[in-house]
Amino acid sequence: MEYFSTRDPDKNKISASKAIITGLAPDGGLYVPQSFPSFSDFKGRSYEEIAFEVLRLYLSDFSDEELKDYLHLAYHDRLPVRLHGNYLELYHGLTSAFKDVALQLYPHLLTASLRKNNIDKTAVVLVATSGDTGSAALAGLADVPDTKALIFYPIDGVSNFQKLQMTTQTGKNLSVYGIQSNFDEAQKQVKQVFTDEDFKAEFSDKYIFTSANSINLARLLPQIAYYFYAYSQSEINDKINFAVPTGNFGNILAGYYAAKMGLPINKLICATNTNRVLDDFFKTGTYDTNRQFYKTLSPSMDVLVSSNLERLTYDCASYELFVSDYASDEETLATIKKVYEEEKYIIDPHTAVAKCVYDKYYDQTKDETLTLIMATASPYKFPETIRTALGDVLKQAPTPLLDLDKKTVLHPGVTSDIRVTIKEVLS
Repeated sequence: MEYFSTRDPDKNKISASKAIITGLAPDGGLYVPQSFPSFSDFKGRSYEEIAFEVLRLYLSDFSDEELKDYLHLAYHDRLPVRLHGNYLELYHGLTSAFKDVALQLYPHLLTASLRKNNIDKTAVVLVATSGDTGSAALAGLADVPDTKALIFYPIDGVSNFQKLQMTTQTGKNLSVYGIQSNFDEAQKQVKQVFTDEDFKAEFSDKYIFTSANSINLARLLPQIAYYFYAYSQSEINDKINFAVPTGNFGNILAGYYAAKMGLPINKLICATNTNRVLDDFFKTGTYDTNRQFYKTLSPSMDVLVSSNLERLTYDCASYELFVSDYASDEETLATIKKVYEEEKYIIDPHTAVAKCVYDKYYDQTKDETLTLIMATASPYKFPETIRTALGDVLKQAPTPLLDLDKKTVLHPGVTSDIRVTIKEVLS
């Protein structure tokens, strides 16, 4: 399988391992596969088996033995994925968020890709994060040889738990900085680094730059597996819907790729918060990021520039598979309360956005198709919001979130210029 840029499909086809190393294409585009393989033999199989069968179709320059080994190392003692009723819980990994699904595997794929391409340099992993990607990348890459991770987060745009997860993370190869702006600005500056050949050349004797955001195929492709796994675990033989809380569009795009591979998806329900740029896109066909930015109770979705939408618009002329809506903060709190009262189940604010939007969809359509809600983060990551909605109902936090407030802050840095900070760290 080869990959090419969304902005120049006729040039520079490269292998999966080279795409993983590069992250973003030199022309600023995103790498996409040359075709979508089919996959149907997934019923009754374990998560690792399904992930292996999916990835071997895309990562053709990795041997079967390599992929099985990396998947076992990533998941054997902490699989992030569990099905709880109609909620697909994706937050049982190293940092209690769905980003762990890919980022527990990512270090193995990245370092193997360096070896395959005879690159004797340190991979500098640049990450702009709206909250969860940063902590998941840090946990996955901590003290991994031949890597350095530089994480940039909006200093006033993440939850306190998310901030503490990043700023207290140990690892000699890690650096974390708050940026005095929002996620979109951080993402913009990181992307500019990837396409600035002169800047990268200053460090080319020792370093090669790459990404752990979902612009990188090593983040996107592993997420396809949990759509097949969810269907397999649901014991149905008909079509299925997924309601997906959506910010940078990578999570729901993985569902679209699963559908392209043959998974019988009826609808992908794109759920956004008040930063409803994606909802407006699916309803009007116009993608307009020139609008007010809102800080919401679902901060990981506070995004106006959804990078992975470029992969969808490149591949797809019709968006019939998608429906969309949004939930306000007031609706988010009300949904957390409703689910707790009716189901005795606690959901985080991002999952609540998906549940709220699904409820709206059902009220409008009466679509009886089985719908799974993507539960993308532990409610314990957002205790203030849960307390506002439900009072003091949270008990014992999961291990990754225990006693964060008692840990030493190791990364107090703040920056307004990512390039300057990169130079300081690498020099």
